[in-house]
Amino acid sequence: MLPDFSEYNWVIPDFVWELSEHIDLDKLAKALPEMEEIAKLLPDFDKIGENFTFLKSLLSSDKEKIDQLQEELLRTQLKYQRMLERLEKENKELRKVVLQKDDKGIHQRKVKKSLIDLYSEVLDILSDYDANYNTQDHLPRVVVVGDQSAGKTSVLEMIAQARIFPRGSGEMMTRSPVKVTLSEGPHHVAMFKDSGREFDLTKEEDLAALRHEIELRMRKSVKQGQTVSCETISLSVKGPGIQRMVLVDLPGVISTVTAGMASDTKETIFSISKAYMQNPNAIILCIQDGSVDAERSIVTDLVSQMDPQGKRTIFVLTKVDLAEKNLASPNRIQQIVEGKLFPMKALGYFAVVTGKGSSGESIDSIKDYEEDFFQNSRLLRDGMLKAHQVTTKNLSLAVSDCFWKMVRESVEQQADVFKASRFNLETEWKNNYPRLRELDRNELFEKAKNEILDEVISLSQVTPQHWEAILQKKLWERVSTHVIENIYLPAAQTMDSGTFNTTVDIKLKQWTDKQLPHKALEIAWETLQEEFARFMAEYKGKDQDDIFDKLKEAVKDESIKRHKWNERAMDSLRVIQHNALEDRSITDKPQWDAAIQFMEETLQSRLKDTESVIRDMVGPGWRQRWMNWVNRTPDQHVRNETKNELDRLLKLHDEHTAYLANDEVTTVRKNLEGRGVEVDPVLIKDTWHQLYRRHFLQKALSHCNLCRRGFYYYQRHFVDSELECNDVVLFWRIQRMLVITANTLRQQLTNTEVRRLEKNVKEVLDDFGEDMEKKTHLITGRRVQLAEDLSKTHFDFQQKNMTVNNLNKNTSVYLKAMIKEAVCQLVPLVVIGTIQVI
Repeated sequence: MLPDFSEYNWVIPDFVWELSEHIDLDKLAKALPEMEEIAKLLPDFDKIGENFTFLKSLLSSDKEKIDQLQEELLRTQLKYQRMLERLEKENKELRKVVLQKDDKGIHQRKVKKSLIDLYSEVLDILSDYDANYNTQDHLPRVVVVGDQSAGKTSVLEMIAQARIFPRGSGEMMTRSPVKVTLSEGPHHVAMFKDSGREFDLTKEEDLAALRHEIELRMRKSVKQGQTVSCETISLSVKGPGIQRMVLVDLPGVISTVTAGMASDTKETIFSISKAYMQNPNAIILCIQDGSVDAERSIVTDLVSQMDPQGKRTIFVLTKVDLAEKNLASPNRIQQIVEGKLFPMKALGYFAVVTGKGSSGESIDSIKDYEEDFFQNSRLLRDGMLKAHQVTTKNLSLAVSDCFWKMVRESVEQQADVFKASRFNLETEWKNNYPRLRELDRNELFEKAKNEILDEVISLSQVTPQHWEAILQKKLWERVSTHVIENIYLPAAQTMDSGTFNTTVDIKLKQWTDKQLPHKALEIAWETLQEEFARFMAEYKGKDQDDIFDKLKEAVKDESIKRHKWNERAMDSLRVIQHNALEDRSITDKPQWDAAIQFMEETLQSRLKDTESVIRDMVGPGWRQRWMNWVNRTPDQHVRNETKNELDRLLKLHDEHTAYLANDEVTTVRKNLEGRGVEVDPVLIKDTWHQLYRRHFLQKALSHCNLCRRGFYYYQRHFVDSELECNDVVLFWRIQRMLVITANTLRQQLTNTEVRRLEKNVKEVLDDFGEDMEKKTHLITGRRVQLAEDLSKTHFDFQQKNMTVNNLNKNTSVYLKAMIKEAVCQLVPLVVIGTIQVI
């Protein structure tokens, strides 16, 4: 009966799952010998049993016949051994052919990394994240620990099937943890994780170069003054028949610090070893030197502390050949391998031989020596060791079996944790955001990006009338003070219409040459910014989420910052404004009426502002003082008395000029002093300025009302008329300039600047989209974090489930191809068992 291999499903290499989709492995399996044919190769065990009975009957009578039968049995054993070697060689060649076909790309599909490679990369990332191994990732790995020179590196080399580590006689060679990822492959090669070079392990020069590189990396990782380092060196080894697992070779445990070592070397090695072994999912491969007294070993006590129940420890006794040769009592080895000599517990106990101690031995010679030793060993022949407890091959199978069981249990456990976490997150989302989809930060950014682009497009759909109305209003608000204070008032205070028009023309020309075009472009740029911001704010009133506010504000600010207004439009705008202001021809009555209305509104606004200033100067009137019980301040009292005195002066001289003469200031001051009011001449002039301004604006409004019927006289150039309305013409020129300027700016906005702004917005969004730190800063909040956690949990849960499914896949197809190897493992046990019975 063949053993049941169903428990070893998860040991199958990842490439087999890919091959099963493109290679008919059933046909390949059919090409192998059938079970009946294989059975023919096996001896007739019934006949052997009869021979045993017959032999036993002869044991007491004929010694010569017994010797002859023993020789015949030996010849039979050698015959079957040769058959086994032939079958094993054929099986190895077949597996190599299959691996090479897969390596050449027999199926055209995207190459996937094997499960063990992906798993190893995760461990590398965690190791890089925290070189001190403080990250409690709890992912399984095989941790190889042992006393210095106990042979743990040799055991690892036998499992990897190559002499890959530097060695020295009694000297500490392993100075830092070495993570070795073992996997099956068509060629026997090794590679560092941070290097693209492949070392061919079948060539001695590549092996020497690999050992030299490992030694260099170890010495480089050790800091000045230290002996060992916690920095991990990552190495992957692939080859035919290699069991898939991840091993970490640690520096050997020492009991004494020798000369040349750092004083804390012993404690550092203990600390590194404990850090790796304290992982509850780490498999501890405890190596002990069988050639020395077990009582001298200190690693067993260390392992017992970290795994007192022995649920994840595998014990390996090395140098059994020397132990059998040197020890007076073989029973001591039996006690060690049975776990009875010392209290350390383990899942399994193994005895191995790793060569004769020569550094020049090859792996094949060590294997041959190990097999020959155990076939001839009294320990095995006398039943002190079981057949499944010996050889590094059986050890490798057992460690791989334990490793992948641990991986599967760990993955399933983490899958359950992710499932519970996902349920909790989904429940929180449903309770807090029942009507919203789960969008992570990247998805939210894409949604906000589309909304912002829609808002920019909406900006290009603003009507020309809206643009011109806004531009005209803002432009007049910005320039009205200059027009009134620096153009209209100085010109209006002249004595005749000729001087008025001359003053106006000069000042308008100076204004247009120096200030007006630049001011107009500033207003246009501000208007574009305000409209852009308004559209983004208005969009918020629809289905906008306030989670985008910070991002939109940043996009708006950055887009405006990058936008450069086309200054070349200033020259053409200056010419247009010059032409508009030089035109004095009002063609019809509606234009005249519009100019009068514009003038009247402007003057009334200025008059209102002036009266407000005067009220603040003189304080509350008698009604307010009576009703609200408030009083004037001393300064307001002085101002009020000065105002009353100046009002009397204006009534006496209605056509007074804008400035008081010095004698008039003196007269006003003396009159106030006569009433007991001390006043400063500066205060008198300041009060006069506001009072005269009010007086002038009131007269201008009265004159504006008279000019409503003055269009007829305007057409006759005010000939034979006492009415002069040149101020109306001025306001018409200003009004027309505003209209033409607004129209010109609107064309530049809609034809050029809006499109350039849209381009800037797209560039900013693209830049933000590539900057994860920017997105993290601009899109924040519990909702975002919850969606991110949900997305990550969904992905991790799918990956864990996929991994569990891969580990639990049905492997019947591949097991057919492994029958030969199973037979090769079974027959030696039968032969050895036969010898034991004899």
